[in-house]
Formats: sequence, C-alpha cells, structure tokens
Amino acid sequence: MGVRKRNRAEMLKEQKSQLAIAKLNNCPTSPRKMRLVADLVRGKDVAHALQILKFSTKAASGRLEKLLLSAISNWQAKNEDSDLEQAGVFIKEIKVDSGSMLKRLRPAPQGRAHRIRKRSNHVTMILGEKNNTES
Repeated sequence: MGVRKRNRAEMLKEQKSQLAIAKLNNCPTSPRKMRLVADLVRGKDVAHALQILKFSTKAASGRLEKLLLSAISNWQAKNEDSDLEQAGVFIKEIKVDSGSMLKRLRPAPQGRAHRIRKRSNHVTMILGEKNNTES
C-alpha cells in the first residue's frame, strides 16, 4: 500500500471513530413507509428528533426511536467526558435501504395467482456534532 493511500485510510478511520453509528437490519417494514418517518428527523437535533418520533402515529417511528436511542448510547460510549446537550449532537445521516423480500402467492380469480412481496429494510443512522461540522 502506498504512503498516500495509507495516510488517507488512517485519516478516514480517525474521522469515522468520531461518528456514532447505529444500524437496524431486516426490519419488517417496507422501505417506502420507513423513509416517510426518516425524512421527518433527518438533520434534526437529537432531543427534537426523539420528541417527533415519540408522538408520531406511524408504526415505523417506534423502531426508529429505538434505533436513535441506540445511536445516542453509542455516541456516549465514545465521548464519555462530553455532555450530549452541549455537544450539539444531531442526526447527520440516515439511510433506508431495501432488504430481503419474502415472496408469497395469493390465489386470484380464474385459476391465476398474484405475487405478494413482503418487503423489509435496513436503516443506518449516523450522529454528528455541531462543533465538528468540518468532518
């Protein structure tokens, strides 16, 4: 490995260590429904996002609230000496990708069959600090 490539890899690794990441895999909700809730909290402050998710009537909001609490816990584990409110932690990035699909058949009229696709998704949440916006 070249020197520049190694230095770049070390720099990226150091930047990644500052971020708090939480993942939710194989969540049995369609990605479209999950993206509706994810768009509500993208870029918001952590405390404000928790309030939005707590009082949302969507079923996906409960799962995202639990994921956000996990991401906050991961951030606190990396930054034991920092305070959550003073650091200005916000949701830097939230991605909803489609997961595996369960395919089923449903009987239809005249001897036909319709395919039912039960979708799932993967959610990745990354928290950042307002103080460290250059990273």
